[in-house]
Amino acid sequence: MIQLPLGLLTFALPHLWKRLWPGSRARLGDPGKGIVAVLSVAGIWLAARGYGAWDDAPVAWAPGPWARHVNNLLVVVGFYFFIASGMGVWGARVTRHPQLTGVILWAVAHLLANGDWASILLFGGFLVWAVGEIVLINRAAPLWVPPPRAPVGKEVTAVALTLVAVAVVGYIHGWIGPWPFG
Repeated sequence: MIQLPLGLLTFALPHLWKRLWPGSRARLGDPGKGIVAVLSVAGIWLAARGYGAWDDAPVAWAPGPWARHVNNLLVVVGFYFFIASGMGVWGARVTRHPQLTGVILWAVAHLLANGDWASILLFGGFLVWAVGEIVLINRAAPLWVPPPRAPVGKEVTAVALTLVAVAVVGYIHGWIGPWPFG
């Protein structure tokens, strides 16, 4: 059980490093990005192992039959926002933090569809981290200018990439865990 919270901390603290200890992070420069990347992957791996090992997690609520459908819709929208961040399309224009918005949507979706305490810890942990990042980023740099409107073709590409990413991740999800598509 300790792997799950340890994994969340191993993921979150390196991401928060730049905001909470900016001098330390700045001194490392580009090698600091590598440290954050390695610790992030290790944190996700550790959290996933801990989540998978927690077979007898008590249930806090039983999701309704609608929860899977709402989950899938929110996950698709969350993936779109995540992809939009690098493309400057609509999703990157309506929110300052499209990647973190995507994580929030993914986490909320999974909290709706899973009522066990392992899920609450895992997805709730990512939700708290993403919201905290937004607060810290906005506090450090309050001004934001949205990117200019992207061409329609770029938006179509973002939607297509979203659907491909959801299909690939959904397939992997079904391979290592429950099948997400019904």
